[in-house]
Amino acid sequence: MTPSSATELVRLAGVSCSYGGDPVLADVDLAVTARQFSGIVGPSGSGKTTLLRVLLGSVEPSAGTVWRRPGLRVGYVPQVEAVDWSFPVTVSECVLMARTHGRVLPWRSRSEQAEVRDILGRLGIEELASRHIRDLSGGQQQRVFIARALLGAPELLLMDEPTSGVDVRTRHDVLHLLEDLHGDGLAIVLTTHDLNGMAAHLPHIVCLNTEVLGEGSPRQVLTPDVLERTYGARMEILEHAGMPVVLDRYAPADNVVRLRNKGA
Repeated sequence: MTPSSATELVRLAGVSCSYGGDPVLADVDLAVTARQFSGIVGPSGSGKTTLLRVLLGSVEPSAGTVWRRPGLRVGYVPQVEAVDWSFPVTVSECVLMARTHGRVLPWRSRSEQAEVRDILGRLGIEELASRHIRDLSGGQQQRVFIARALLGAPELLLMDEPTSGVDVRTRHDVLHLLEDLHGDGLAIVLTTHDLNGMAAHLPHIVCLNTEVLGEGSPRQVLTPDVLERTYGARMEILEHAGMPVVLDRYAPADNVVRLRNKGA
């Protein structure tokens, strides 16, 4: 398998995955290019995390092919809910744990300490270096794991629900941080359940429910038809400040039909 573009970092062709039962992913075609900034949206159980792991290379597909650019450096940020925040490490120690593989010395070199300091400063959390990770806010925790992923100087950053469980202000802070990283040339692919707070602000969206049901800009993808096929429910779309807004209030598609038939 070869890339169709010189800028491609990863390409999936006809990829399917299962964990012994029904397919989690089915016949997925997807390309990630340099400087891409994409959000993967879909209901719980739609295969979003599995798709990230296929891109990462930690899950092998049961069918189809995956091409990665040789030597591609990929960083991964898991959901914060999946992390044991009681583990007794400081912020700087947590970030440096990304370098545990292949280490010879059990302590940090001066150059590593300086590198961690620089990354924490870039993310605005240098003053937290000596703080225990359990004492951080949700937004600070997210920045720590972004810092950890950036320690390997990735060309592609994969993030699983980076704004899950955080407040509106923190969500905006994370989004602006990712926009800055993307502006520096980093390709980013993230999953999100937040259609308005995150997805509508991203330049490229993939709607996924086992298979890819829509791909393109928010205006192209956040439409009633695509969202109904993705979520199994009819959603209303409004436009505000030139951007699509998905209404949170919706009824399952079959209920909408019944209401219409009753003249409601």
